[in-house]
Amino acid sequence: MRYRLVADAVLVVHLAFVFFVVLGGLLALRWPKLAWVHVPAAVWGVWVEFSGWICPLTPLEVALRRAAGDAGYAGDFVDHYVLAALYPSDLTRATQLALGLAVVVLNVAIYGVILRRTHARHRSVPTGAPAARAASRE
Repeated sequence: MRYRLVADAVLVVHLAFVFFVVLGGLLALRWPKLAWVHVPAAVWGVWVEFSGWICPLTPLEVALRRAAGDAGYAGDFVDHYVLAALYPSDLTRATQLALGLAVVVLNVAIYGVILRRTHARHRSVPTGAPAARAASRE
């Protein structure tokens, strides 16, 4: 029973990480400092998709499920949970590359907005003025 609970916890963490990789840039629109955590996470997620690797959380979850007496599963997390819910066919290399590219395009667009906002904010505040000092403390 414990192994199954830990496997479920790994699944929840893994799913949360995938959502953060895909949509974390939207959180960075509101909290720009979050980009320091999101960008490396997004790079990792895209690297896993483009390289065809399996995230280390997948074999951990499978091992825990097997230790709990379940059968576990073959393949990777995206194939087993995400694509199984969205598509009836198996994960193909082309689909995996398309998912990675979608993450890149979405996040480049979001960070483009963040950079434009930051650039516009810095251009509108004169240097040395009290407002500039106050803005730099935010």
